[in-house]
Amino acid sequence: MVRVDGRGGGNSLVRVRGLDKKYQRGSEEIHVLQGLNLDVDAGDFVAFMGPSGSGKTTLLNLLGGLDLPSAGSITVAGDEITHMSAGKLTAWRARHVGFIFQMYNLIPVLTAFQNVELPLLLTKLSKAERSQHVETALQVVGLADRMHHFPRQLSGGQEQRVGIARAIVADPTFLLCDEPTGDLDRKSADEIMDLLGRLVREHGKTVLLVTHDPVAAERASVVLHLNKGVLEEARKVEAS
Repeated sequence: MVRVDGRGGGNSLVRVRGLDKKYQRGSEEIHVLQGLNLDVDAGDFVAFMGPSGSGKTTLLNLLGGLDLPSAGSITVAGDEITHMSAGKLTAWRARHVGFIFQMYNLIPVLTAFQNVELPLLLTKLSKAERSQHVETALQVVGLADRMHHFPRQLSGGQEQRVGIARAIVADPTFLLCDEPTGDLDRKSADEIMDLLGRLVREHGKTVLLVTHDPVAAERASVVLHLNKGVLEEARKVEAS
């Protein structure tokens, strides 16, 4: 269950309280997020919408430990991340967060298999264990038969699937998706959203998605609207 009133239970997977983010631009103070509260349970599929500059990507970066808030707290799976040291935060991200971006960020000289394996190279897994994880992730996204292809040999939709496989290969606690369909045609975008939905339904993943695309947002179980740094609305998406 997703709540934005700060009354969520202590068992929420993601618990945000009084989150503020401010930037200084010359003499002007830019207030990006203001007193934001949010509770997300394991297995939720949440879409964040709102105009450009409303704070969606900033919120995602804060939830993923890529940025620090000006005030407030973020707790994920019992870990309060807003006061972690840089080293602990890096280790926390590697264990808990799978990032999926609009641009696939694949390394062109590496095969699909090698791109997906990259996050595992920092772990203590053996080569055989890494191979098993990679093959499983590529099978989940439907690209087991493309594992030895290079990015230039794949379509845009297939490249994004490789990006998703890379995000899930270490079995993260949750997935943060920043406009993952923004560079795709409608058919490929729908296929990616189908895949994210299956990750939630069949694999129990928790997905937080930033999108400008209302068609993509309709695939989420809850849509939250950000406007000028404030969560204004939450609604349940009815299953079709």
